Amino acid sequence: MRRAVGAVALVLGLLLSACAAVPSATPDAVAPARPSASAAPQPLFTRTPTPSPTPADPLEDLSLEQRVGQLFMVGTPVERASKTTLRAVRDRHVGNVFLHGRSKGGASEVAAVVRRFTDLVGPDTTAGLPLWVATDQEGGQVQVLRGRGFSDMPFAIRQADADDRALEKQAHRWGAQLRRAGVTMNLAPVADIVTSRKTRFDNAPIGAYGRQYGYDARTVDEKAGAFARGMRAAGVLPTFKHFPGLGRVTDNTDTTRHVTDTVVRAGSPDVRVYRELTSAGPSVVMVSSAVYERIDPSRPAMFSKTVIEDVLRGDVGFDGVVMTDDVSAAQAVAGIPPGRRAVAAISAGVDLVLVSADPAVLPAMYDAVLKRAKTDPAFAARVDESARRIAQAKSGD
Repeated sequence: MRRAVGAVALVLGLLLSACAAVPSATPDAVAPARPSASAAPQPLFTRTPTPSPTPADPLEDLSLEQRVGQLFMVGTPVERASKTTLRAVRDRHVGNVFLHGRSKGGASEVAAVVRRFTDLVGPDTTAGLPLWVATDQEGGQVQVLRGRGFSDMPFAIRQADADDRALEKQAHRWGAQLRRAGVTMNLAPVADIVTSRKTRFDNAPIGAYGRQYGYDARTVDEKAGAFARGMRAAGVLPTFKHFPGLGRVTDNTDTTRHVTDTVVRAGSPDVRVYRELTSAGPSVVMVSSAVYERIDPSRPAMFSKTVIEDVLRGDVGFDGVVMTDDVSAAQAVAGIPPGRRAVAAISAGVDLVLVSADPAVLPAMYDAVLKRAKTDPAFAARVDESARRIAQAKSGD
């Protein structure tokens, strides 16, 4: 898995995809010009404009426990509603669900599973905020949902053979199929730039599976952008991944510890491609769990303020929801206690923590974040920032 939507009350209005707007500096004061003798006389009374009503804070009705719950996306097997994940929504107010595994049962079977979760939405669970229901529907080997009601999607590298308009239309059809099954977010498209056609099989997480749209920034921008437009048009939120890029590494973070990229810099095409992709419309960006030696060699990207705040939010200008790759079972984070993983990601600027493969670790993660928010005002403000961004994204503001 993986690339789309700051200070918070502003934030998510920006979003979906997103964007935390940073207020510009106050301009220098300019002395008012002295009116000339021939200036028209001013009225004695002027009408004071009626102020616009202040938008309601989307967090106003959410308890701290419910705000923390919005910061997690928890997995369930696609063919059934996991009791563990149902409890996560009911008891720990988790606001987002991920369908993992593989299914050939078709759209009606998936919709029945989704309803088990959406029926839990209410004032005591998510404070009425809708669930994001997500899956991995990239195409090729990474297509969770199949069967009646779902088209077989080609590998991304084969999707790229179509012109942009044709690919957008195809993605709209695929997105409409997801939406009819109750899926509202797709953790796709991949925006990673694989080094070359010749070396693609050396790139274990992306090129070896044909998940790439191409080998240069222009092609990836055009094709991943067309896929995302089609998803949006169908009412499905796209997710660009895996920022700042997994196209240059040789190992897979799902199965290998200490995966390190030695090539990508803050100014590399792998990073710059996100500017165009995320500015085109609402999206989420997934941050990878690899270490980027030339950006921040001290920690994985999802735990790095340098990667998230300085590069993604600062250089790229993305103000939307930022999420992790899976932090429940990936080998890249296996040496870190679950609670610390969640706290570290949120502290670094992540909004949404993905707990997809092993929902059993969710309680430890949720409880650690809640405990820290109750004792650390700065961290509590960070939780509010992310919860507000997510709530605004869900409302489409």
